Amino acid sequence: MLDVKTYNSPIKVTWCPGCGDYGILNAVKSALAQLEIHPHEVMFFSGIGCGSKLPDYMNANAFTTIHGRSLPIAMGTKLANHDLHVICITGDGDGYGIGGNHFISILRRNPDIVHIAENNMVYGLTKGQYAPTSEHGFVASTTPEGSIEIAFNPLATAINGGATFVARGFSGDPKHLAKLIMAAVQHRGYALVDVLQPCVIYNKINTYDYYRERVYKLEETAGYDPADRDAAWRKAHEWGEKIPIGILYQAVGVPTYEEQVSELRVGPVAKRQLAPLTGAQADALRREFF
Repeated sequence: MLDVKTYNSPIKVTWCPGCGDYGILNAVKSALAQLEIHPHEVMFFSGIGCGSKLPDYMNANAFTTIHGRSLPIAMGTKLANHDLHVICITGDGDGYGIGGNHFISILRRNPDIVHIAENNMVYGLTKGQYAPTSEHGFVASTTPEGSIEIAFNPLATAINGGATFVARGFSGDPKHLAKLIMAAVQHRGYALVDVLQPCVIYNKINTYDYYRERVYKLEETAGYDPADRDAAWRKAHEWGEKIPIGILYQAVGVPTYEEQVSELRVGPVAKRQLAPLTGAQADALRREFF
């Protein structure tokens, strides 16, 4: 096993004390160390937000995109280099709100990437506006009378949209979360890990204590089978007094996007030997456009 310190970055962490993102950062490092994935073998993508700063605090390849656009750029990188372990880090607003259309599309396409969504149910970086996953009635600076909108359900959407791996973790249990991230990395296809991540400043409802009193692990539930899509659908809607965490759904053997692209059958672009076009090849290419 690699030393977790291999992934330490010299960049100072600027999250608020007590932020749930610390647990996620530790879980990501632990998962990669246990899988013996070296820093040069992984590529992180993120958008804008508190959680999207996580790649800055990792000694690994990383690319920061504009708000909500990390998923398609991550997919493009995976198409170009199949050997890279590609991990997207988004907040709930970044991934499900601003980037909602890309989220829907990635479910159908099934590229071999991991998507860790840090779900604190509030826009934390921009000072506490309500978010797509904020519960009905949530009081924020932009909803002083309480949100009148229904909360977005990422797990049900992912299962319905065609995702082949859907899990939920809790940042207050980083050891369990690390196991989920390991399973997501080892899964062949798009893997969503939605993480219940308390924001200690702007969300006084979904706190550590709130979750600790409610979460239970699916792997400890007698008879639960992650291959049962109907059962996963029901668990995705379970919320309130009991909140399931663990792998809700996993489909094995579904072809990934990159496996089905004819141009990639000879191998990923990053591994090909480039050579200048001959005159005949250039003429043939030009004729394709006329």
